Amino acid sequence: MTEEYKFKDVEKKWQENWELRNSFRAKYRSSKPKYYILDMFPYPSGHGLHVGHLKGYIASDVTARYMRARGYNVLHPMGWDSFGLPTERQAEKDNISPQEVTERNVNVFKRQLMSVGISYDWSREFATSDASYFKWTQWIFSILYQRGLAYESEVPVNWCPALGTVVANEEVQNDAYIETGDPVEPRMMKQWLLRITQYADRLLEDLDELDWPESVKSLQRNWIGRRDGAEIDFQVDGVDARLNVFTTRPETLFGATFCALAPDHELVDRVTIPSQKSQVKEFIHDWATSKTDNEFATDEKTGVFTGGYAINPVDGRHIPIWVANYVLSEYGTGAIFGCPAHDERDLEFANNNELDVIQVVEDDGGLGEKMVNSDEYDGMSVAEAREAIISRLEDLDAGRRQVNYHLNDWLFSRQRYWGEPIPLIHVEDGSVELDNDLPLLLPRRDDYKSDGVGEEEPRTPLSLYTDWVEMDSREDGKTRRRETNVMPQWAGSCWYYLRFIDPHNDSIAWDSKLESHWMPVDLYVGGIEHATLHLLYARFWHKVLYDAGYVTTNEPFKKLVNQGKIQARSFRDESGHYHYPSEVVEKDGEWYLKERQEIGPLRTRIEKMSKSKYNVVTPEEVIDVHGADSLRLYELFLGPLEQDNIWLNDGLSGTSRFLGKVWRLFRQSLREGKPEESEELDRLLHKTIRKVTEDLDHYRYNTCVSQLMIFVNEAAAAGGVSINSLRTFIVLLSPFAPHMSEEMWERIGETGFVVDAKWPEFDQALTEDSLSTVVIQVDGKLRGKLEIEVSTAESELYRLALEQETVLSHVSDPEKVRLVSVPGKLINIVNTTN
Repeated sequence: MTEEYKFKDVEKKWQENWELRNSFRAKYRSSKPKYYILDMFPYPSGHGLHVGHLKGYIASDVTARYMRARGYNVLHPMGWDSFGLPTERQAEKDNISPQEVTERNVNVFKRQLMSVGISYDWSREFATSDASYFKWTQWIFSILYQRGLAYESEVPVNWCPALGTVVANEEVQNDAYIETGDPVEPRMMKQWLLRITQYADRLLEDLDELDWPESVKSLQRNWIGRRDGAEIDFQVDGVDARLNVFTTRPETLFGATFCALAPDHELVDRVTIPSQKSQVKEFIHDWATSKTDNEFATDEKTGVFTGGYAINPVDGRHIPIWVANYVLSEYGTGAIFGCPAHDERDLEFANNNELDVIQVVEDDGGLGEKMVNSDEYDGMSVAEAREAIISRLEDLDAGRRQVNYHLNDWLFSRQRYWGEPIPLIHVEDGSVELDNDLPLLLPRRDDYKSDGVGEEEPRTPLSLYTDWVEMDSREDGKTRRRETNVMPQWAGSCWYYLRFIDPHNDSIAWDSKLESHWMPVDLYVGGIEHATLHLLYARFWHKVLYDAGYVTTNEPFKKLVNQGKIQARSFRDESGHYHYPSEVVEKDGEWYLKERQEIGPLRTRIEKMSKSKYNVVTPEEVIDVHGADSLRLYELFLGPLEQDNIWLNDGLSGTSRFLGKVWRLFRQSLREGKPEESEELDRLLHKTIRKVTEDLDHYRYNTCVSQLMIFVNEAAAAGGVSINSLRTFIVLLSPFAPHMSEEMWERIGETGFVVDAKWPEFDQALTEDSLSTVVIQVDGKLRGKLEIEVSTAESELYRLALEQETVLSHVSDPEKVRLVSVPGKLINIVNTTN
């Protein structure tokens, strides 16, 4: 009787052994080539991880184990992005310190990751809220400040009164903070910003050297949003004001038939004539109301005439000034000139308001585009006219060549407690000094209940700690106060990949020799949600450190892979209440509550895993029933890593059955003790080595698992495999199902761990089939097939093809043909007679 595989005992055994032997520690000094693989480290929330989070972690672990077997010194660390508002809010709710919340959550996350068998080097673990870490975050800020890249300015911000803090644009949706739904309002506040815009061109240009998905590069390019064009000044008729417009198409100025302002543009009131003020005011009120109600996201282009006119600087025409809902104050200058003939939005607006349409560019008979209705510029190419018109605007002092960016400087201040204190000191004479006594620690809090800071006035939690804020006078007698804003959560995640290189160094952030050895990160794995800001901010800081001579690479992340999301089915009744999958049953293709089927079928939907939708699947519940190796295989087998997948619990039974078949094959092979394989099975083994190797090199994890399944099925049908073949197969399986592989490795008498075993090599000759099915065509049409030796010559193949009546009957003259062939796949016989 086959011994039962007890996955709970086996997985516990090998996880303990790996930890005891420090199996996954990267060597600080090694003759092996390096390979640095990094996961985007998680924010340790109170909910813990679900199986959707594990997709990328398991995939990166497979690659880490594979690269170790390929002879690399692998650095695969893990840490925690632990500063941030959610932890602070949880601390207030539970009336415990944020440190305690962080420690509690980290313990949950770490236990979950270890239970899945992820091969992290835990000796390098840290959290961004550790003083030994954020000391160096503050040090990097000091570098930014000293290089003139940090400055304080009065700027518009998103202020959340309920939270008492500024929130980033990306955290606001429908005028509310996306995490809590609390209202957000615009305010002008004095804030610290970082001059990321000074690096805009380099951040754009250097994308070309990165092995990243094109979709991510495109997102970064769009976010930076470089636009080459001109800034044009329209004099307002009868008003001492200029209406400033940025355009990428200054050559279309002769087609301008109106100007339009954003509803909140500063010039609206000045350019509006008295008789139009009530209409303009009503339009702006309706615009603001609909914007708040999320009805503003409409395709209809509407507006109101101000009664004012702008003077076109190139031809002196007076064109009407409107206020329009599709012009945004935060985009460009908040004003446009409308050229309806050459812009779809302008055309819709013009049609809605009966405005003129003047064509100024037309196709030049297929040779390109040329100018028309543009005075002396008629007949010029678009490029020529653009340059000539910009020069004319500059001569008239009515415009200038300009490069604009969508990217704004990074708003760096947050009005929170749980974040890195900004190491700056404000002197009473208005000057600012760096605080070089790092780490600058947070003041101790004894009460973590909400203090109501910021509900009416934008004060900060740190401002309440006067003993911390107020500093002793120095020799000059001037009073000094510490900065009471803290850094955003993005700060800690901007450079953590560098600290992993040398995490226990108390004297410097990282050793320069270790940095030059390990950098750049060879493979960075994470979600597409970080495709813009995290990656952009990290690249920005890295380039600053490169310019300052602290790092040796221009970019931090060489290769980027984004894993797709895992979604799950949710169940709702007619009242909108969600139900757990354990509460429902399927009947005739519909889902019902087990206990109350009479209420009718439930509404089902595939959605992102969420506690509120009752569709979260945790690692613990899967591992308890199926084991960690089954979970790992299922996550990988769902489909390509970068695609979104749907979680179906039934699929776990399939990977569990596969591992059961592996275990039976293992036991059967040990009993039979076969000395060698059949030629057919030996060829399949080498094909499997090749397939798995090549697919791992390209992160095609799902097809690796498929090939391993094919081999196991054939090997089982053959009655088992030899010990040599079994040894090879165990190594191939080990990155995917490491616990079972370690158990089998030990039982065949191998010393050491399978994680230290060398990756097998394949015999090229054994991976190539000796026979091939060749398609026979006559004049491009299928007429037959042949199974032949791959090495068969074209002339012999033609002879064999003519032996088939279906082929010969369509050949006009066998002596007068032309042959087109793809060796081993196809031969096309082309008749050449008339």
